Amino acid sequence: MPAVTVRKLSEKTHRALKLRAARNGRSTEAEIRAILNEAVAAKNGAGTEAGLGTQLAALGRRFGGIDLKIVRDPRPAEPAKFS
Repeated sequence: MPAVTVRKLSEKTHRALKLRAARNGRSTEAEIRAILNEAVAAKNGAGTEAGLGTQLAALGRRFGGIDLKIVRDPRPAEPAKFS
């Protein structure tokens, strides 16, 4: 998992982060992660992180979409055979 180091953070900001983390019942590190995740989600216009399928569906709607006529085979799938 990636790691980020923030240098030259003011004492005032660090204290404020620690207080905010305590109010939210999190560690300072967890609070910073939450702040960054919220900032990125807001920048991308999403309230929560959306999966790939959700993002593709939104993209399709933005461009008018297409109507696919999908007919599913009702027969049960055959089990895999390993030789």
